[in-house]
Amino acid sequence: MSDSADPVPDSAVPVPAARAETRPWRQEFRGGTIDDRKFAEVSVSIPSRIGSVDLRLPSELAARSETAVRAISRLDAEHGRTLIPLSYLLLRSESIASSKIEAEEAPIDDFVRALHGAKSNSSATAMAAATGALDLLTSGAISADAVSRAHRLLLKDDAGEAHLAGRHRPMQNWIGGSDHSPRGALYVPPPPELVPELMDDLLAFARRVDIPTIAQAAVAHSQFEAIHPFTDGNGRIGRALAARILHSRGVTTGITVPLAAALVEVRDRYFAALNSYHSGDAGPVISLWSTSSVIAAEEAQLTAHRLARLPDEWADLLGHPRENSAAARILTYLASDPVFTIDDIEDSLKLSSSSASRAVSALMEAGVLRGLTSRKRNQIWGAGDVLAELEDLNLRIGARARSEL
Repeated sequence: MSDSADPVPDSAVPVPAARAETRPWRQEFRGGTIDDRKFAEVSVSIPSRIGSVDLRLPSELAARSETAVRAISRLDAEHGRTLIPLSYLLLRSESIASSKIEAEEAPIDDFVRALHGAKSNSSATAMAAATGALDLLTSGAISADAVSRAHRLLLKDDAGEAHLAGRHRPMQNWIGGSDHSPRGALYVPPPPELVPELMDDLLAFARRVDIPTIAQAAVAHSQFEAIHPFTDGNGRIGRALAARILHSRGVTTGITVPLAAALVEVRDRYFAALNSYHSGDAGPVISLWSTSSVIAAEEAQLTAHRLARLPDEWADLLGHPRENSAAARILTYLASDPVFTIDDIEDSLKLSSSSASRAVSALMEAGVLRGLTSRKRNQIWGAGDVLAELEDLNLRIGARARSEL
């Protein structure tokens, strides 16, 4: 290396850099300013293939990524099977935070109403769709079909995007700048005709088992963002793919660790890390993924311990209902689904309508349940302590992220 060359940072993880290519541009639909209409060529980013890339992590970064794997594995081993509601919490916590990165915001009550099909604001509906997509993608094989089905689920109810749900984009897209042309764009992904082969290469990388797991998840997500294969929802599907890699590599078995709750608090650093990846250094995004994973896993451990105490606390509030009573059976039901309707528990627990209603009223009066809608009929009920813990988990992860990242 010459004396004038820039030194390679100790934390750098070299990956093939994207290349820029100038392509002709023409508006499909007339709009915008005269500069938009005259815009004639665009510089697109062409990501390099990563299917066989050799990820060599510096010792310090390798140690931190292994610390993250151990923290996640410990959470999964200690609570993945014995504390059922944790998986509910973490899956939804991840989808909420992941949607917030995409600027979707909604109160927790709106979110759970949307999950149960009740009328909610558009952001809550988007978050609920993200939950379904994350659940689907993290529970099956890593394949092009799984990615397409998850994307279809994410956007099937979006009036502006439903016709493209589950399909690779057929047009050039861009991030930032004008709404009517790529003029002034912050990033212009590859042309649509390159997307299928780039996605095949990415999924081959995501299925590998010979590279560090956290690094693999971080790089796969970054490459997904670089390709930007869909017209919308790329960030949420890309983060779901990263979660699936952790499952497929055996780091988790039934838990989705909500690291997006950390990333949402450091958006600028997150986007800067993605830009570094585009330039040929995966170190920043792997570092960010590693630390975020440790924070999320450790805070989720605290949530797990808090949730483990709730059934006894609820039983105390109810005066310890007799075993196999409707109230006792509903308390057990809350361990697997803290949000429900009367019809849900009638079907699941084989209770009569009158028994279910009396038990729910008793649980509401004891402060265990609260109604989540303003209607009297077909009410959606939620275990208030569980929903509060979901919000608190995200707050704690966010606070640590702001101080440690």
